[in-house]
Amino acid sequence: MASSFASELKRKTVSAEQAAAFVKSGDWVDYGFGVGQPDLFDQALAGRIKQLSGVALRGCLALRPRAAVEADPEAEHIEYLSWYFSGLERRMHDRGRCHHIPMNFGEAPDYYRRFVDVDVAVLKTAPMDLHGFFNFGGSVTYHKALTEKARTVIVETDASMPYVYGVENAIHIDEVDHVLDAGNGSMPELKNPSAGPIERKIAQLIADEIEDRSCLQIGIGAMPNAVCELLAESPVKDLGVHTEMFVDSLMSLYEAGKVTGAHKILDRFKMTYCFAAGSSALYRFLDHNPACFVGPVDYTNLPHRIMQNDRVVAICNAAQIDLTGQACAESAGLRQISGTGGQLQFMRGAYASRGGKAFLCLSSTYERAGGRESRIVARIADSNIVTTPRTDVMYVVTEYGIANLKGKSVPERARALIALAHPDFREDLERAARDYGLIRRRLF
Repeated sequence: MASSFASELKRKTVSAEQAAAFVKSGDWVDYGFGVGQPDLFDQALAGRIKQLSGVALRGCLALRPRAAVEADPEAEHIEYLSWYFSGLERRMHDRGRCHHIPMNFGEAPDYYRRFVDVDVAVLKTAPMDLHGFFNFGGSVTYHKALTEKARTVIVETDASMPYVYGVENAIHIDEVDHVLDAGNGSMPELKNPSAGPIERKIAQLIADEIEDRSCLQIGIGAMPNAVCELLAESPVKDLGVHTEMFVDSLMSLYEAGKVTGAHKILDRFKMTYCFAAGSSALYRFLDHNPACFVGPVDYTNLPHRIMQNDRVVAICNAAQIDLTGQACAESAGLRQISGTGGQLQFMRGAYASRGGKAFLCLSSTYERAGGRESRIVARIADSNIVTTPRTDVMYVVTEYGIANLKGKSVPERARALIALAHPDFREDLERAARDYGLIRRRLF
């Protein structure tokens, strides 16, 4: 049987230039997600992009520059669209070379199966295994659904892609049209920024709320990383992990002996995730690791799955929150900076979990044009995108404290949030709250 897979692989293997030749003018080309985006194919497509017209290239969380886009600086031949912006895509957007596609991340597989057209899908995978499967590695997310929808499926194999265990984590040679061998390259790394005093203070407030047997959702960033560092040094024990993104800080928490998963309901004893991004050490940790379980994003992110575990703790970030509690986490006015991602679904899933807690974190201020601005505002700035409605916000945390908004009236919310603002802005916020009728008089 293995020999038949090998002969099929040989028959379907093409060069990068041959693979790129399958793209035609007017095609929708999909590069998939994160570390699963192709590089060798991308370079070959860049070499012929000016021979084409009307090509739409769809991706998400690109961790390396997209050569095909950079080869067409005037956007005459190819257009790039992303479900969720990385730093690279944010800069592409600022240059007018990237458009955003709004999405709740957990709905992505269904989007592909029901609504999204794909002419050519090109995904980076691990090399074919003995059973004829190409493993999606660090980018399972929506890749199975994507390959089901695509008219042409091309895999770019790279021996540096970790081989992961789970469901919907691979595609069989019989479902692949062409294979491009990229040898043994290297996965793109995503660095964790260092935590400053504000991040550490916020992290301490959150860490104090995390109990034994909690099940964690943590993303990348200075503050989530600081939470894990504090938990590693705390007496807390028997933690579980059910997250969309697997990051270095979760690996460190596991190696510190704090994660057992023994009290999870869903995927007991396993750390569950749908994609990974971080250091080369992280990718080595995930490779053939039976302690880890990967699934598509509709397995990890839909609230009815999240809530199956008890004591779910979701830690999310916000850029701005108004005095009624509605939060913006993805834009600065009309400037898209990231996306909705899994925030709303994890906020809902954690709240619905028995004993669950959902945290929305932000520093009280930020620097703008040489001055300091408050992240807590009387009302969301014009054109800002509301990521999490006020009805879904539970705990809000700044360096000045923590407040649970569930069950609170508008006046109570306004007062609680003003107390979390930087002292320099509290008087102005209270004045604005009264002007807007959010606070009239004390009823309680």
